[in-house]
Amino acid sequence: MSAAHPILRLENVSKRFGGLSVVEDLSFSVRRGSRTALIGPNGAGKTTVFNLISGAVRLDRGSILLDGVDIGSIPSRYRIRHGVARNFQNIRLMRHLTALENVLVGQHWRNGGLFGVLQPVTLVPGNRWREEARAALADAGLAGCEHATVGSLPYGVQTRIELVRARMAKPRVLLLDEPADGLHAAETDKLREHLAPICLTGGITIQLVDHVIHIVYALCETVIVLNFGRKIAQGSPGQIRENALVREAYLGIETAPAAGERRAS
Repeated sequence: MSAAHPILRLENVSKRFGGLSVVEDLSFSVRRGSRTALIGPNGAGKTTVFNLISGAVRLDRGSILLDGVDIGSIPSRYRIRHGVARNFQNIRLMRHLTALENVLVGQHWRNGGLFGVLQPVTLVPGNRWREEARAALADAGLAGCEHATVGSLPYGVQTRIELVRARMAKPRVLLLDEPADGLHAAETDKLREHLAPICLTGGITIQLVDHVIHIVYALCETVIVLNFGRKIAQGSPGQIRENALVREAYLGIETAPAAGERRAS
């Protein structure tokens, strides 16, 4: 399909937990190869939207289409085969394994059968899966961490390793849930430098949830704003900064980020 055709589309999506409506009649589309942010106050439904797209929770109503195919009823463990991968707000690396071994885990779905599953971890010299994982770490500036146990590494480095692992699944859509959470300014800049070229070089569409307005404005072309599970605005970062309804609903967003500002309150 053409680049102009939306790769991801949500149509009238709703989700309730008991008597609480978390996402209500939500519709939006994401252009192929784009970088789109989903922002809003705490409790606006952002992570729930990601959970619906990835299949972690079931839809109550509506449709989720990936390249025109409705994936809304597909179990979460199979959605990665359709091209949806994600990180998690709380890092889910295997802390007792090395950085390289964690990245190798991200390749498993691309192999069929027992022999195929074992291919990424085989000790055969020159194994292409291992070399691919090494190259991915090097591209992310993490070659020096290859043999380090993940649990011994700084939080910011772990965040980048998790992103590399997600990319090893060769996704078409990469969902990033608060990737800059807990990072200091220098780590956030490194993360942004790592994310910026992914769409161009890897052909990956990025959907981002983050409260770090600095990285949202610097990285994303389109911003979608939620409040109480409903979309209240969508546009470029400049348009969102000037939107009075957004400023009223999302306390802490300024018309322009102040010098050194990293996070909305």
